[in-house]
Amino acid sequence: MSVLTVEHVSHGFGARTIFEDASFRLLQGEHVALVGANGEGKSTFLAIITGQLTPDEGKVEWARRVTVGYLDQHAALKPGMTIREALRTAFDDMYQLEKEMLACYDKMEAASPEEADRLMSDAGEIQSILDANSFYDIDTRIDTVAGGLGLADIGLERLVDELSGGQRTKVLLTKLLLQNSMILILDEPTNYLDAPHIEWLKNYLVNYENAFILVSHDVPFLNAVTNVIYHVEDTHITRYTGSYEKFQEMHALKVRQQEAAYERQQQEIRREQDFIQRNKARVATRGMANSRQKRLDKMEVIEKRQEKPEPHFHFPEDRTPSRFVIEAKRLVLGYDTALTNPVDIQLERGRKIALVGVNGLGKTTLLKTLLGQIPAISGHIDLGEFVSPGYFEQESAQGNSRTAIEEVWQDYPGLTNFEVRAALASCGLTNEHITNQMTVLSGGEAAKVRLCKLTLRKTNLLVLDEPTNHLDVEAKKELRRALREYKGTLLMVSHEPEFYEDWIDAIWNIERWTTKIV
Repeated sequence: MSVLTVEHVSHGFGARTIFEDASFRLLQGEHVALVGANGEGKSTFLAIITGQLTPDEGKVEWARRVTVGYLDQHAALKPGMTIREALRTAFDDMYQLEKEMLACYDKMEAASPEEADRLMSDAGEIQSILDANSFYDIDTRIDTVAGGLGLADIGLERLVDELSGGQRTKVLLTKLLLQNSMILILDEPTNYLDAPHIEWLKNYLVNYENAFILVSHDVPFLNAVTNVIYHVEDTHITRYTGSYEKFQEMHALKVRQQEAAYERQQQEIRREQDFIQRNKARVATRGMANSRQKRLDKMEVIEKRQEKPEPHFHFPEDRTPSRFVIEAKRLVLGYDTALTNPVDIQLERGRKIALVGVNGLGKTTLLKTLLGQIPAISGHIDLGEFVSPGYFEQESAQGNSRTAIEEVWQDYPGLTNFEVRAALASCGLTNEHITNQMTVLSGGEAAKVRLCKLTLRKTNLLVLDEPTNHLDVEAKKELRRALREYKGTLLMVSHEPEFYEDWIDAIWNIERWTTKIV
């Protein structure tokens, strides 16, 4: 049974075509991965099927009485709520039913016998619905799911205003799972989640009985939880059955077949054109030449496959710094209150360190404190001699209306237009991306712009906060190669062990320093 049918959808922004005659269907119980390179339109497709965008052409049809839960990359939480209060909003419809039931009981006192019977019947029906949905166990359910995703460690009475990006993602994901929707739509759910909670989510989705659509660039995660792949490429959506690895094999075969068919047709066209050219002037063969010209005119020409720009990252190295790039004595991290016990840190030249630990313990705070962007609660930090740091922030600034080329020029005003365009193109961005505002770029495209800025300066210390978030598979592979070859010092926060585990020198776990119970 099809729970979602998308037929002949076309959509674009300005002169840019995102989808052209694209079709898709979701069957009951299917675990679908929606994959494709950055900027191909995955998030746009999710916005179309959830009704946030109306396609220019085509039809989107959900089965009757299907409830859909959507985890959006850019969803927000209402300020002033505690985590528990935010999670309880997942059951707003249940609380509304309880109000209706209590109102029925209140009205019974002054009602006629017939009216009282009707009110009693309504109240009983509502009571049955509440019982069937375990309404009176809501807080237990909240505690169970929140514990699985690590929110219990943060404290459910904490205000959402105080949460880090990763913690907010956990709250939104927990709320979505508590809603118990028939269909889940998850856009990059593993971004900002740490390894134990990715594992918890993986087990949850593996055992999920209903259908879901998942956008992710985390290949091990996709292989574990999905059984159908829809590939978004060149304005079309193609269905593959099986794991992500199986999809890669089938897609590579399809590409080879397309290229071979294109070459065969081009050879045939050249032969026909040669025959027509040689015979159209001769009376005896003019008829054959005209016949072949008509056949050639009617031929459905196979278009040459458009090669996608492949990113290339290179981080130029500055002069050699002193032996210790960063030294910290009795350092205590935090804002208003301390997040860590006093800790001594030594980062030696040339070392590559992965910083790990559950969200909210101060990984981003540590990076910014070491770079002098925010003050420490106490302690002393020394940056070594001749240290030239480069910093990759976890997210782009909100509401940035500059174009990609203006974003780079902001930091490097001395570069020519050609030099900026060449640098952005080297990082896998097209001319279309370069002239778009940062606010309309996908998460992966915006990340490539920020990485581009790092490739334009000499550094001997790279400080990277979740650099793989939003990046597609090919861009991650290339970034991994570039960081592996980088001769400088590296301090990186990442939730993807498979990205770094075979080339990193050491792992610092901030859980060993924290004042919080983990």
